Amino acid sequence: MLKIYLDNAATTPLDNEVLDAMLPVMKEKFGNPSSIHGFGRQTRALIENARKTIAKFLNVSPSELFFTSGGTEADNQAIACTINDLGINHAITSPIEHHAVLHTLEALEKQGKLKLDYVKLTPNGHIDLNNLEELLKNNERSLVSLMHANNEIGNLLPIKEVGLLCEKYNAIFHSDTVQTMGHYAIDLQAVNTHFVTGAAHKFHGPKGIGFLYISNKIKITPLIHGGAQERNMRGGTENIYGIVGMAKAMEIAYRDLKSHQAYIQNLKKYMIDQLEKNIPGIEFNGDAKGSSLYTVLNVLFPPNKNAEMMLFNLDIQGIAASGGSACTSGSNQGSHVLRCIGSDLTRPSVRFSFSKYNTKEEIDYCITKLKEMYKSETA
Repeated sequence: MLKIYLDNAATTPLDNEVLDAMLPVMKEKFGNPSSIHGFGRQTRALIENARKTIAKFLNVSPSELFFTSGGTEADNQAIACTINDLGINHAITSPIEHHAVLHTLEALEKQGKLKLDYVKLTPNGHIDLNNLEELLKNNERSLVSLMHANNEIGNLLPIKEVGLLCEKYNAIFHSDTVQTMGHYAIDLQAVNTHFVTGAAHKFHGPKGIGFLYISNKIKITPLIHGGAQERNMRGGTENIYGIVGMAKAMEIAYRDLKSHQAYIQNLKKYMIDQLEKNIPGIEFNGDAKGSSLYTVLNVLFPPNKNAEMMLFNLDIQGIAASGGSACTSGSNQGSHVLRCIGSDLTRPSVRFSFSKYNTKEEIDYCITKLKEMYKSETA
């Protein structure tokens, strides 16, 4: 039986070139980068070279990049430190953000540290920019936290337009780019962002490593205390192997960016065409055919009496995907994203997400198995 991985928005396979870059470091470069002897200086050099590599691709100064354990930590630091250090007590976000953002903001609101507003959404799940400007206009100074691409439905934020609005109203702008980093050429000098977060495992790098970009226009204090690492911004011995792997993954992503964009976009379009051709009544959550992340496709399937078994049945057939509705699991409260955009939660929703390693043959196999499921339901 084939094993097909269509859950790349959750995590991506490690690129062999990345592993090759990490292995010598894991075997031979074990010194603590805070040590002043030769072993420590070797690993310190690896970290700073990696920082320079990533900074080059993002068009920022290396001094503006700080390594973290991943996107969640970076989101927490950007949000919590903005509220605690910059004298801001109002935040604007959307109801379909990742929980790393939503739960952090909600916790700060419960502590009485901020007033939280949610920007309205358009019918297909995009941010209502007019409403965003209204919220900015009606508050003295705000933190705006909006993700570059939604992790469930793939809708893309017009990040430059949001950055201009934030600049107009003197707002702090944080964008979670975990889903788009390594998939788009993101020039941070071209957008008015103060904080940007990324995670290596979303673009074929290792897990457990990410970064926070902090514009040199602002100053915050650490979220994690305990040492002088990361220029006194993040205590804890650095994940040397992860940092080296993330830089290599970024290098590969930018090297092959255009070819991989075209290839994966064609896979997504092919799956949309095949679904519409073979399964009557199919719909898509979000703006799948418009301004949408090319690696993500969220499918709203026709009514099915065994809807809650959709993911299980796919898994039995060797196909890995993610659920998105209340029907996916008895213990699941359902997708807050699909709920907010008014998707029909009585129907099964499945998020398929693609990478450079997927093929049309795999999609054909997936379509065949989905057709069999629907045929068996009507037989």
